[in-house]
Amino acid sequence: MATALKSAPGIRDSVSVEEWQTRVDLAAAYRLVALYGWDDLIFTHLSARVPGPEHHFLINPYDLMFEEMTASALVKIDVDGNKVMDVPAQVNRAGFVIHSAIHNARDDAASVMHLHTPYGQAVSAMADGLLPHTQTAMIAAHDVAYHEYEGIATELEERERLVADLGTKNTMILRNHGTLAVGATVAQAFLRLYFLERACEAQVHMLAAGRDGLHNPPQGVEHKVEAQSSGAGMAMLAQGLAWPALLRKLDRANPGYAE
Repeated sequence: MATALKSAPGIRDSVSVEEWQTRVDLAAAYRLVALYGWDDLIFTHLSARVPGPEHHFLINPYDLMFEEMTASALVKIDVDGNKVMDVPAQVNRAGFVIHSAIHNARDDAASVMHLHTPYGQAVSAMADGLLPHTQTAMIAAHDVAYHEYEGIATELEERERLVADLGTKNTMILRNHGTLAVGATVAQAFLRLYFLERACEAQVHMLAAGRDGLHNPPQGVEHKVEAQSSGAGMAMLAQGLAWPALLRKLDRANPGYAE
């Protein structure tokens, strides 16, 4: 079944140029998640809104590994979780609940990415959450929201609370669960997720040496880093510099995502 999904003939010819480009970027993001070792078998999910007025979005077929993802394999669903195109694929229920909540509530959340990495889960279980002890953490921490764990996210009622907790932030630590990031583009969401995951990884290593000897950054420097890493500059960095470089990396390591 996976082979048929990956080839999925005719998808490119049946969608708009804008949707196809979104599919290519999202498939690339899946493969990059696998390349960085952030995947969890088939059990997390990345999504992207399809350009246009229909409020459709793309998400992974439940049976594909992230390293296998292709543009034509992605499943297009509506806000109620119904498949818009007739493809032989299942959609992860928890993926639909989490992603539909944010896509519906945030017009600026064109892409939503959610992971269960060991480092992200470890920090999600720490009472203090993300600590501002590294530059990467300071880049991420000012934009991080927190959502309390309610069990596997299969109940529609959780969507309202998840959206309220996210508010206007662009990243989230799902307590006892994992990490999440949103962006106006796939590139922007991926870069935000990268900084959050790197910050979590550094924190786990840092705390392994003990907390008593940590060096606290000077007072006020967190706000300086926030100003330096927010706004249009970060969007330009994601879309214009980091994402093309990531795609070149992926083309060398695991090409074929644009099929």
